[in-house]
Amino acid sequence: MNLLKKITKFPTLYGILSVIFMWQLLSLALQSNVLPTPFKAITSFITLFPTILYKHILVSIYRIALALSISLLLGISLGMACGLYPTLDKLLSPITYILYPLPKVAFLPLFMIFMGIGDASKVTLMVSIIIFQVLIAVRDGIKEIPLELFQSMKTLGLTPIQLYKHLVVPAMLPKLFSAIRISLGICISALFFAENFATSYGIGYLIMNAWSMVEYPKMFAGIIGLSLLGLILFKLVDLLETKCCPWLKK
Repeated sequence: MNLLKKITKFPTLYGILSVIFMWQLLSLALQSNVLPTPFKAITSFITLFPTILYKHILVSIYRIALALSISLLLGISLGMACGLYPTLDKLLSPITYILYPLPKVAFLPLFMIFMGIGDASKVTLMVSIIIFQVLIAVRDGIKEIPLELFQSMKTLGLTPIQLYKHLVVPAMLPKLFSAIRISLGICISALFFAENFATSYGIGYLIMNAWSMVEYPKMFAGIIGLSLLGLILFKLVDLLETKCCPWLKK
């Protein structure tokens, strides 16, 4: 019971140490250069980070941040419009349900033809993934608001801005943060794939380039960087949710 309390007190540290422990066991069992020990990979990460690794990570962060900003701006706007206006929802929902399940990665060649091989096509790929998650989450969060609450707010004489601030936004925020978490995982995977084409910067490029050059410690240094990037982004989302949704605290 005491051990369980300590684990729950430092869950991130527990998760990291558990992964390193399993990684070490697997590396000892396989005895292959393809899977270096955690010590070699972490040493490689520490050595490469100040020289080249940080540049690749910063480029990937830039692409993710830009895609997320565009997706939130468009997705929240469309989601709120669909949630508040049923007629608009009837027009957009059929299109959303057709486009949302499609594997967006398949459209990367098309994006590259029309938008070039630079950041635009990679960012567009991520936007095409995130925007539908955000739109549906925001729309569903607003639709779950009982009609009686809208009527009560109007009876109290609240202005449209106050209605959004005290009812609409708090109702859709928890679902929005859940959508962002799910989207980030898929988004990072899509970015890894996109950064293997016509680019010389990005964490995906570094990993696959190291693999092709048979530099496995460098490859795992990139994987560690990608993992830390995902962990930091998830923790930031958790922190924002705690600040924006204090009523969710247990």
